[in-house]
Amino acid sequence: MTVTFHWFLPTYGDSRHVVGGGHDVTAGSKREQRPATVRYLTQITAAAEQLGFDGALTPAGAWCEDAWVTTAMLARETERLKFMVALRPGFVSPTLTAQMAATFQRHSEGRLLLHVVTGGESHEQRAYGDFLDKNARYARTGEFLEIVRRLWGGESVDFSGSHLRVEGARLGRLPDPVPSVYFGGSSPAGIEVAARHSDVYLTFGEPPAQVAEKLARVRALAARAGRRIRFGIRLHVITRDTTEQAWAEARRLLEGFTPEAIRSVQAGLRDSESEGQHRMLALHGGRADALEIAPNLWAGVGLVRGGAGTALVGEHREVAARIIEYHRLGIDEFVLSGVPHLEEAYWFGEGVLPLLAQAGLWTHPSRS
Repeated sequence: MTVTFHWFLPTYGDSRHVVGGGHDVTAGSKREQRPATVRYLTQITAAAEQLGFDGALTPAGAWCEDAWVTTAMLARETERLKFMVALRPGFVSPTLTAQMAATFQRHSEGRLLLHVVTGGESHEQRAYGDFLDKNARYARTGEFLEIVRRLWGGESVDFSGSHLRVEGARLGRLPDPVPSVYFGGSSPAGIEVAARHSDVYLTFGEPPAQVAEKLARVRALAARAGRRIRFGIRLHVITRDTTEQAWAEARRLLEGFTPEAIRSVQAGLRDSESEGQHRMLALHGGRADALEIAPNLWAGVGLVRGGAGTALVGEHREVAARIIEYHRLGIDEFVLSGVPHLEEAYWFGEGVLPLLAQAGLWTHPSRS
């Protein structure tokens, strides 16, 4: 089976340095040098489409532009690229979400993917009017996805759960195709929801042994529910013509972050309610002197910002080898990013993708 690659849209701004994003922790991060205008994001989507990325993830949160509005505008500027829109259940009703997705599918000619984010920080959820605790949010996500999937299946839905209730809900027009649902979560509650409701389970970029253990848990729970799901991984990437150039770039990204700034970021991240975030922190323990946690896997990003905290770093063949290693574990989809997102898309697209094509693991979507 071939692998699929997605890129990332920095709707909080881009830079030649690490820009804070996610989990509301940005202390010490650089200010964006390139505002997230439609014009700049169009440059990134055009590059991703040309290079052969299948889609692009757009984040959700108070720290970035709205994912639905932004991608609806960008869909008009692209022809093939899919948009993995992040959404948080509970902010919008499941019926309206199902309707929005169906509308997006029609107007984009089937180019919507959904990345469902339960929300890991209660203080940010409360800013949007959501006062449930973490476990209740996961329970609500399960109810939300059950309603949405039934609506996409053409049912007239009456549902009364612990958190959501609809009566006589029905879509006038169904999505074609039904969008794939991507979901990540490392806690037992998150993995349970993923196993029952997701099409693709997304994990952060942990070392291969940890990824294998997590995939086995999700796979077993999905099988118990009579389901088979696909797996994806979220990683940054720094790939260059030589190993030395790649690691020099990794070191450069941390320049200017004082020990005090790093401690401030780490203190904020330790307060996170996200199990995935805590797993990212455990990879480096706040230390800046032991950041290569597995061959070519660098935890430096997570030292200075929240969210996905690891990067594949190396010469193109080394990065390709690590991707093949993850693929052998069962990873079929890679959601990648790198700063700046425009230039790094070309480094990966021109340096790594041809190697994977030679190995028979990837085909440009326009040629498949």
